[in-house]
Parts: sequence; C-alpha cells; structure tokens
Amino acid sequence: MRRVVAVLALAIAAGGAWGQKTIRIAPQSNLAVLDPHFTTATVTRTHGYMVYDTLFGTDANSRVQPQMVDKWAVTGDRRTWTFTLREGLEFHDGQPVTSEDVIASLERWSKKDSLGQRLAAAAERWEAVDARTFRLVLREPFGMVLEALGKPGANVPFILPKRIAATSADKQIEDPTGSGPYIFKRDEWKPGSLVVYAKNPKYRPRAEPPSGTAGGKRVFVDRVEWQILRDAQTQVNALVAGEIDLVEQPAHEHYPALRRNPDIVVHDNKAGAQVVLRFNHLHPPFNDARIRRAALVALSPEPFLKAQYVSPDLYRVCASLYACGTPYETRGGMEGLLRGDIRRARALLKEAGYDGTPVVILQPTDLATIAKLPTVAAQQLRQAGFKVDLQSMDWNALLSRRAKKDPPSKGGWSIFMTTLNGLDVANPVVSLPMNASCDKAWPGWPCDPVLEKLRLDFLHAATEQDRKKVAEAAQRRALEIGTHAALGEYFQPVATRKNITGLLDAPVYVYWNLDKK
Repeated sequence: MRRVVAVLALAIAAGGAWGQKTIRIAPQSNLAVLDPHFTTATVTRTHGYMVYDTLFGTDANSRVQPQMVDKWAVTGDRRTWTFTLREGLEFHDGQPVTSEDVIASLERWSKKDSLGQRLAAAAERWEAVDARTFRLVLREPFGMVLEALGKPGANVPFILPKRIAATSADKQIEDPTGSGPYIFKRDEWKPGSLVVYAKNPKYRPRAEPPSGTAGGKRVFVDRVEWQILRDAQTQVNALVAGEIDLVEQPAHEHYPALRRNPDIVVHDNKAGAQVVLRFNHLHPPFNDARIRRAALVALSPEPFLKAQYVSPDLYRVCASLYACGTPYETRGGMEGLLRGDIRRARALLKEAGYDGTPVVILQPTDLATIAKLPTVAAQQLRQAGFKVDLQSMDWNALLSRRAKKDPPSKGGWSIFMTTLNGLDVANPVVSLPMNASCDKAWPGWPCDPVLEKLRLDFLHAATEQDRKKVAEAAQRRALEIGTHAALGEYFQPVATRKNITGLLDAPVYVYWNLDKK
C-alpha cells in the first residue's frame, strides 16, 4: 500500500494524470484573447507559439531561418518570391497545410501588423502555384520580405487554416486549430484559472537544433498547464513549494531570494524590454500635440524604473525610441524631453491652453511587472499641472479598454502603459508605437503622413548609413508629434525549478524543448 501511495505521489509530482509528464507554468497574465493576429498582448503571442507555426523563424543570432518553408527562390529583380512548404505539414484537425491557408493567413495578419501593412502595400498579389507552392509578386522590391515573414515579435505571422483566416481582422477568431507543436485543450480551459496544452503527436519538427523561434520544435512532455496566479507573491510561493515549475515574470523584488534558493534556477535574459507610455491622440487632452509635448517634458524615466524594477542591474535608462544596443539607437530629437522639468512643463501647458480635462490613466492591478508604472506617471503629470484620474482594472480589461475609441469620459482612456520586447521597437517600420497610419495604427491612433513617409523611406534606403539617417529622422518626427514616451528598458529573468531543462534563450516565451526530470 505504501508503495502505491509513493507511486501516486511521484505521478502527481511528475505531472498530474497517469503516465503524463506535465510542466506547470505561471504565465505573464491571464489568457483571454486566443487570436494572435488580433492583439499584441504577450500572453496571446505566447499562446500563438504553442498552437501555431510560422513560415520562417528568427534564430538566436537574429538570422531568419526557414520553418514551415522547405525552399524558396527570388528573381533577379527581387520582385517575385516563390516558396514551397515542407511535406507532411497538417493542422490539428488532420487537414493538410496548403498554399491557400498560407495566403489567407498572411492577408489577415497584414491588416494588423505594422511591417505586414508595408508588405501588403508593396505586394501586387499573392498566388497559389499548387498545394505546397505559393508566390509573392511585388510592385516594387521590398527590402524586408523574409524579415516580415519570420518576425518573432508582435504581431507574429502565424499560419491558420483558411476557413479560420477568413475571419475579419477586426473580429476575434473562436477556433484555435493550428499546426504547431501543441494542441490547445479547449475542453479543459478554465478562463481565469487554467489553460492546458497537449503535445501534438503528429507535429514534424525540423532537423536543425532549436534556436530562438527557429529550428526543431521538439516536445518532450505530454502537457503544459498554465496556472493563472494573479498575485506575484502567490506565484513565488507556488514555485518554491514545487506546485508549479516555471514563473515567466516574477516581480523584481523577489529575485534576490529566488537566486539564493538551491531548488530554483533564475535564467537571466539580457535582451531587454522597453517601458512605453502611450497617448490617445483622438480625444482631449492629448489630441493636441503641444499638450503631448508638455507631458514628455514633465516625465522622468529614472523614477519609473526604480519604483518598478528595483535593482539597477535589472534596468537601464535609454534615451532612444529604438531598443538600446541596436543599430538604430539614437538620441536624435530627445533634446529637452524626459527631463522631469516641471516648471517648463507647466509653462507649456499654459501656452497650449490646457483646460483641466482629466487625464484617464489605466492601471493593471494583476501584472506585477508594470502595475506601479501608472502610479508614477500620475504623480509626475499631477506635479506638472495635469488633472489625473487613475483607474484600476485587470490586464485583460485594460486590453479591451485600450481598443475603444470612445472619449475618456465615456469609457475610453488617455494613457496606458506597457512594455514592448526590443524586437518590437528595433526600427521605425516594426515599431508598434511609431506606426502613424491613423485607424490602422496601434491603440492611440496617431495620424501623421510625414512620419509614415519616413517609415516608407526606411524600407527603400539603399545603404545602412541611409537607413540610420532615416531612423533618426523618424524618431525626431515621432517625438515632435508625441506618439509616445519610451521610459527606459528593463530585464526580465525567468525562474524555474531546478529539474526543468531545455529553456531556450529567446527574446519571446517559447515552450518547446522543455523537459522535466
């Protein structure tokens, strides 16, 4: 009897159901949106990597590599690209992945993604040559075709079945059928509590070693469970007790204790993420560029970073709209901005005729890595003379709220804060907050033809030196019109139990290659 009890205990510790190896994860936030084309939310992107696959991936050295694609060719004028899918690819429902599925997916994705929008504008047509071969014909050469198809950051060009990809880009998909390494167990999904993924037994990984979002996506466990634990202390307690195996984003104040625990491994990630404060350009007070500039003068990055990320070795001040340490990092246009100059900010507000319209700032209460940021923003803006209304809600409510174009007084918003992977702010074309294409832009909806022309010029630049000049000009214009504030960068290590192996060093969360001893 004792032996049976011991075996049961081992089975539960190894992963729940009989004979199944399960890894339990506390994700960054609750999963509420299943559609990875619909939102840029990190948790939805991570869900996308579990369930879907991509034509190309980006390896740990930032090189684009084939994933679902077997081979491709481009004509000498670089206007016609032909791609052939790997043999044997199929969706979770047993249907083969075809060229028509790919084209429908890319057309839907390109309506939401900044780089996808540019690719769609340059494309004359997509066409299916046969079931596995498809072609992109461009009106003019486009310098980032493979970078677009293999981009690892939001929005990722995941491939869906055509019948699902036919859903309007403005409506969320309801069917999570993909062709990726895991199958979403909708019958076990308990929104707000539990998300379950099962190994896809028919998935055929590439032969290459895994690297970034590229290479072989091998699955060594039967199940991955996301345990939705909204409190940061509860997450750490569960990890230490062995009730979960991995915490994606522990609150920064917990790292010293986690590093001292012999049963825990802290996986440092030096890729960096940018802290972003986003203005709503549609409604007062931030429909006035002069008032947005006043806010940029009032804000000071260091208090944000210190309050939220605690230890100086886990954050850095970065005076650039592009990720620090990347080719396009520049201070261009930052003169006089983000200095916490309260006196000057007050003078600018007076000159702009600010009438006391409340600034509605959205604050997520259940996201430990950004929950304190809006409080700092409220304090700094109040000191500068703004009237501030700080409204608390959970992260998924915030995501729904920020998509609304209603006035702040009728359920809309003035400011939200978030963080963006360095991949998502690497240059003016991929940068979500620098997209100034009006209704097609990221929530906040800046509308500026000058900035849009500069983003297009970046794609057409002939040399790297020219691209750097255009990137600086784009940053200057973005700061001139006040698209957003970039308030520095932070680093977010992942914490796991010691018996978890195979966690990949990637700038996004991917959970193939994991194993549990």
